[in-house]
Parts: sequence; structure tokens; C-alpha cells
Amino acid sequence: MIKRRDFIINSSLVLGALAIAPSLAFSTKEKNIGLQLYTLRDLFSKDVKGTLEFVAKSGYKEIETYGYSGEKGFFGTSAKEFKKIITDYGLKVPSGHYDFNSFIKDNNADFLKACIECANELGSEYITVPHLGEKLRSSLDDYKHIAHKINEAAVLCKQSGLKLAYHNHDFEFKKFGNQTGYAILLQETDKKLVDFELDLYWAVRSGYDPIELFKANPGRFTMWHVKDMDKSKAEWNTEVGEGSINFKSIFAAAKLSGMKHFFVEQETNYKPNLLESSVKSFNYVKNNLI
Repeated sequence: MIKRRDFIINSSLVLGALAIAPSLAFSTKEKNIGLQLYTLRDLFSKDVKGTLEFVAKSGYKEIETYGYSGEKGFFGTSAKEFKKIITDYGLKVPSGHYDFNSFIKDNNADFLKACIECANELGSEYITVPHLGEKLRSSLDDYKHIAHKINEAAVLCKQSGLKLAYHNHDFEFKKFGNQTGYAILLQETDKKLVDFELDLYWAVRSGYDPIELFKANPGRFTMWHVKDMDKSKAEWNTEVGEGSINFKSIFAAAKLSGMKHFFVEQETNYKPNLLESSVKSFNYVKNNLI
């Protein structure tokens, strides 16, 4: 467990490195590089404000949230308090990951409505479906049901000035005969209401070329998760630019994709110093991709 004191020490070390290392210095006029806060999960869940301060000082302009609870907000920080913090640090929240399992399984709209209120409080554009429980996705019929529920939720989002997006992992690319769950979601969700947040790592690891997905579904991938694949162990992430994914060719196809926002991310299958890792990924994206 990382205590606030340890967080402050680690943050100071990284920020100190920024001050003395020219290669890690950031301009105050950066384009909007985003960070999915799950990257700093051990820190964010213990110190919301301190984590956001670090993210802002590292140069990120946008963040994507996770972990929202109707009762506890973001780990004890209400949406209103969260909004004040991000405003103070000059951050924006285009998208948030909110749990959709209860809506899909039990048609529980109460939590969805709470998520919509939170997203509007934060000034977000998107509510994003982050993950599907395993029991919900065992057949193509399950995916057709999921697509139907996503369309329903998207209508509620639209009524509140928001748009719905779907974020993938690898399981959506599992084949049922000649068809994948991901293909069903793309085909049976309303193009006017539902966008997709393509996790580039999971798509590549599953054997799919993001650019081919863009060509087949132009304009639908308005958000990306940008994380790299370790060159020796595909099941591991690594810092952006350190792995095997050709991000330069993918970013060159951003217009075809429809990409409006992207978020650097590291998952649980990679455990470096996450503070330094997020800085390294930012630096590579800034200097090589945008």
C-alpha cells in the first residue's frame, strides 16, 4: 500500500528529474496528450489531489477517469470536488470509464443516471463502457444483447448532452464461428450514438491491425488507448515507444479513425515506477507522434 508520504517522495523525485534533465522538460504549450488515471491506480486510489497535481505538472492536459462510485465519488472525492481540482490544475476530462455491468445484466439505470450526472459535472463529452463481466459475453447472442443495451444507454446519454463509447480488451476479438463479438458491437450499435475507444495494445495483441479497423469503420474510433507491447513478452505492457507497436503509422491514420482524444495507459501486467513510466510515455508521444 502506498501512503501519501511515499507518494510525495516519489513525486518529488520524478519532478526533480524533470527539472534537471533537458530530455524530460515539457513545454507549457503542449497539445492535449491524455492519461487514463488507471495508469497511476495505486496512487490515485490513495491520493486523488496529489495524483492530479503530478499528472498536470508532467504535461498532460487531459485525463480519463475510472473508479467512480455513486456513494464515494472518486475514492472519497465527490464529482464537485474533483471538478474544482482539475480546474485548478488546468486539466480536462473528455471521457470517464463507468461500470456498465449492472445496466446490461439487471437493467439498473440508477447508477447510469448517477454517472451521467458526474460526467456532466466534470464537463465530459463521453461516458465509456470499460469492461464486460465474463458471464455477460459467452455467445454472439450475448453480444447482440449488449449492443442493444448500449444503444439504450446511448439514448439516455444523448438526452443529457453526452455520447457513449465502448472500450475493448482482447476478449471481444474471440471468434464464435466466423464472427467476433467486436464485429457485432460495431455492426449493431447506432453509429450516430455510439463511438468506440480502441485500445491499440489489445487490438494488436489479438492479431488485428488498427489501421485495417479504421478502414473498415472510418470515423468510429474517436478515442484511443495508447500503450505499447513488450518486445519479448506480448502479455506485458511497456512505455510507449519502447515496444513493438508501430505508433507512427497508426497516428498517421488518425483522421481516418476519427480520433479526437487519446489516453496513455499502463495496465496491471506491467509494474515499473509508474510515475516515471507515465513521464517517459508522454515524452515519446510529444516528441515523435504529434
